[in-house]
Amino acid sequence: MTVSWLSVKRPRRGVGKPSRAVTMAAMAAVCGLLGAGLTACGDDDSSAAGGSEVVMLTHDSFELPESVYEAFTEETGLTLKVIKSGDAGALASTISLTPGKPKADVVFGIDNTFASRPIENGALEPYKSPAAVDGASAYAVADSNNELTAVTRGDVCLNLDDSWFEKHDMTPPKSFRDLTDAKYANLSALLDPGTSSPGMAFLLTTVNADPRGWQEYWKKMVANKATIVSGWEIAYNQLFSAGEGRGQKPIVLSYASSPAATPGTSALLDSCFGQVEYVGILKGAKNVDGARKVVDFMLSQTVQRELPSSMYVYPVQKGTPLPDGWQQRAPVPAWTIKIPPAVIAKNREQWLQQWRDAVGR
Repeated sequence: MTVSWLSVKRPRRGVGKPSRAVTMAAMAAVCGLLGAGLTACGDDDSSAAGGSEVVMLTHDSFELPESVYEAFTEETGLTLKVIKSGDAGALASTISLTPGKPKADVVFGIDNTFASRPIENGALEPYKSPAAVDGASAYAVADSNNELTAVTRGDVCLNLDDSWFEKHDMTPPKSFRDLTDAKYANLSALLDPGTSSPGMAFLLTTVNADPRGWQEYWKKMVANKATIVSGWEIAYNQLFSAGEGRGQKPIVLSYASSPAATPGTSALLDSCFGQVEYVGILKGAKNVDGARKVVDFMLSQTVQRELPSSMYVYPVQKGTPLPDGWQQRAPVPAWTIKIPPAVIAKNREQWLQQWRDAVGR
């Protein structure tokens, strides 16, 4: 029996659109129902074959309109297949553990909190896109060899459901430090920094704010019944009271730009960590030429102008227009926390272990 690729609709930071994408978990489930191995469902090496198809591995929150895929095919003569595989943190770990043996040609969604890992593990091929001079190069990973090319930028911040606080006649927090107050007990949905890139970003925010006492902050958060989940999709779309699932948590870790998609919400701008998402060619890719075309295409106006409305992040290329009123609804924070990827890489495992000890994981 032949199984076609599934089309999965997954919202990104508040809004979702159909795309030709597939999650590995969904594919495995279908294969299980059919009594077939993953090879029968296209998860063997042939999925990354060269020729007329190029395969991109990305995180679960990736979303672009179908017209973008059509434009890529018209421009290059190639079909772009998108495979979704967990959160950005899990994505970085997956490719870092399999250097030279990829299940795709190109990867999108590794961010600056995880960038050093796949570079140091030799999982990426250097490539400098000619289009990067128009803005992307300003966000290049320091001391690298162009293994990753910036595509989006955003700011990871706590978000508030202002309507919830108004309905409950309750004063919302003014700072991320306020969340340890007993009156905000059981109201926060946060992310595991070991599996989630936004989760790692917020961990870095707390480390930067109090290098000696950040572990106490997390102990207090756990004592105050903060919920910690594996990824953004669960936190925002299931637990957040203003998300699609209309959950019970009026405080969630998301992005400064998320309120542009979700009326009645706002961001705590003192909690923001500057995040950059990258695209890179996987070492051992079967369609290297196609992968380079994908990198170039991700910097084109065709893609860049769709990023704010499709994924609620800012484009990196200069002169890219934003949706009307977008900057007013999703203002850029006056300042964000920035820590060099090399510093993050040097301390990540220690910080993660200290975090696990603090939260009891």
